[in-house]
Amino acid sequence: MTRLPLVARRAEALLGTAVVATAPVAGGDICTATRLRLNDGTTALMKTHPHAPEGFFDAEARGLRWLAEASASGGVPVPDVLGADHECVIVRWVEPGKATPDAAAGFGRALAATHNAGAPAYGAEQDGFIGRLPLPNRTAPTWAEFHATRRVLPYLKLARDREAISEDDAATVERAVGRFTNLLPDETPSRLHGDLWNGNVLWGQDGQAHMIDPAAYGGHREADLAMLALFGLSHLQRVTAAYDEVSPLADGWEDRIAIHQLFPLLAHAAMFGGGYGARAAAAVADL
Repeated sequence: MTRLPLVARRAEALLGTAVVATAPVAGGDICTATRLRLNDGTTALMKTHPHAPEGFFDAEARGLRWLAEASASGGVPVPDVLGADHECVIVRWVEPGKATPDAAAGFGRALAATHNAGAPAYGAEQDGFIGRLPLPNRTAPTWAEFHATRRVLPYLKLARDREAISEDDAATVERAVGRFTNLLPDETPSRLHGDLWNGNVLWGQDGQAHMIDPAAYGGHREADLAMLALFGLSHLQRVTAAYDEVSPLADGWEDRIAIHQLFPLLAHAAMFGGGYGARAAAAVADL
């Protein structure tokens, strides 16, 4: 590790601790990541974005701290927040390891504990972000209403505005939304990571799975599980089986995966285009 002076000085100003060395970290579509070694022996990860939307890193830090409350009682561990401001967040480094069946089972049990820590309502006190996009979190009385009006419909509109979904496919999604009240059962709101695709599950050298980069809010636990299935998580069946042992899932939950995947698919369509809009429509075409 060498020392990048500008990065080091920014971290030192935020942490009040000298930075001994820095090194770039690969990966990430939005932020620049840098590994820091502090003079007290701590290793940290610094994420920077010079033109971040207002509140971008505050939302990430707030979500990590909220999820960390559940970690203290058996929930999934998340990196400790060491500091955050309008252009960066610094968290404690998690040394990467391998995904194993035992780690996957432990992740399933811990995720159930995180969800069971609960939330006051569907939504959150403040809005957040999904990728670079704003994430509306105003509360709603039912999960069907929240999922429709705060998750699916805003990103369907944005995908339409950006010509990332055809009118026929948009109409298919709208028909599905009209059935949410009958298709989506309510449960006590869970404490969700909110963007739990496989890239935000970090398998640690400590034998545990850690959650990173949250878009946290109170929601239906099936939404996190559906996100895990969207892009393929290692040992997913072990995760869901262990989860179900701790916190049994409601009948028909697997049939609702496609409904809960509408939000991330439409958000991807709005951000990246490609075939995500058509994929969203295909997911619910048979409803």
